[in-house]
Amino acid sequence: MYSVKLNNNRDFPVLGVGTLFATKEGEAEQLVKDAIDIGYRHFDTAMVYRNEKEVGAGIKAKISEGVVKREDIFLTTKLWCTYHRREKVVEACKTSLSNLGLEYIDLYLIHSPSAFKEGDDFWPKDSDGKLMIEYIDRLLKAATIKPAANQIECHPYLNQAKLIAFCKEKGIIITAYSPLGSPNAIAKETTQAPLQDPKLQELAKKYNKTVAQIILRYLVRF
Repeated sequence: MYSVKLNNNRDFPVLGVGTLFATKEGEAEQLVKDAIDIGYRHFDTAMVYRNEKEVGAGIKAKISEGVVKREDIFLTTKLWCTYHRREKVVEACKTSLSNLGLEYIDLYLIHSPSAFKEGDDFWPKDSDGKLMIEYIDRLLKAATIKPAANQIECHPYLNQAKLIAFCKEKGIIITAYSPLGSPNAIAKETTQAPLQDPKLQELAKKYNKTVAQIILRYLVRF
């Protein structure tokens, strides 16, 4: 699996498996097992997905079978928005480690820069990544440890060019979530997903690839 280097010199597999929609009992565990069997080594979960236990179980099962070692796997999980207080971060991280049943996490992301409390229903609107750039700039000025990665929604309909350029300039790797346009979570039924885009379908036919392969290639080379 092709990897890039994070700014802490860790290898970061370019292709990974997200587990957001693996919510049925046993689904996330089987997803991880199957993905490891076909070569995936990068997995993404989160406390709020409520499937950390199954993701960890899938990884541990393949370690027990001798298919992989723990150091072969790159595992990401996330700090939810109600745990941003300094004293809550370690608590949340330990909870995730306990859920996963593993000794360490490879990448621990702040799930969102917006901190929540009970009753909050406000979400700041962004414009071409400008708000996120401001957040990261403030963080870099205050933090003693530079962020290694920034996970954002990114696909042909939302290429985030300015934000990606800013992160590259700062030595921060971009991870794309919903790289295929999140076809299961389209805002409106009439909204066309990238997988059904006529131009992308033409390219797939031209190069004898699937539309998904065209999109992933575009993102990897972006």
